[in-house]
Amino acid sequence: MLPKSGILYDVIETTWPAAHRGHVGKWVIRDGQGGGSRVSSASLAQGQPTSADVAEAEAAMVALGQSRLFMIRDGEEGLDALLDGLGYVIKDPVTLYAAGVSDIGKPTGTQAKTYDIWPPLAVQLEIWAEGGIGRERIAVMERAPQPKTSIFGRIDDHPAATGYVGIHDGVAMLHALETSPSHRRKGLARHMVYGMAKWAETQGAEFISLVTTRENLPANALYASMGFEPVGHYHYRFKPEGS
Repeated sequence: MLPKSGILYDVIETTWPAAHRGHVGKWVIRDGQGGGSRVSSASLAQGQPTSADVAEAEAAMVALGQSRLFMIRDGEEGLDALLDGLGYVIKDPVTLYAAGVSDIGKPTGTQAKTYDIWPPLAVQLEIWAEGGIGRERIAVMERAPQPKTSIFGRIDDHPAATGYVGIHDGVAMLHALETSPSHRRKGLARHMVYGMAKWAETQGAEFISLVTTRENLPANALYASMGFEPVGHYHYRFKPEGS
């Protein structure tokens, strides 16, 4: 049976960790240090919050120099409604996908090669930077615990793609998959995901997972065609500046 969303939230937390993580009232507060929404959002740790609890979390996030941002997970409809009533806006609804590592079939057709490399090569950092994944997100990868690796992809004898994968409790999670614009639409993404799955299998992982926004229709179609199944969701709510 595939891991459900509750397990994958823990996998995200471990394989893509905040710089610091602590509890304030009913909340988990994350200090992301510029590493993106996943490591900079507050999430509910216990109970049903009130507007006063929300204000407590807001103060903690502002004290860190971060935006007022909450992660809303499956089963947290009460929190979602509370934030909606307080003027928070939905951001980035995503789908959590999972598959067995042995169920990811080897792609055919495209001649591509992938390599697992840690730490990443300079050319991989360049590909990430080209796609908007800068030093702050690289720092997230660096502070994640082992086992982890990067996957480097080459096609037409050129460096073309990079990605990061970590493992927690037997579940691998793919992050930051990026293909250089000049090498897109060549089938390389399938090879990258397959390479990640094979590496994860050698490390004893049983499952591989990932997160993608619901609006990214090509990515959702790709992962579904490779055998991934949706197992959960989450989204963020943020408070627009000045409100």
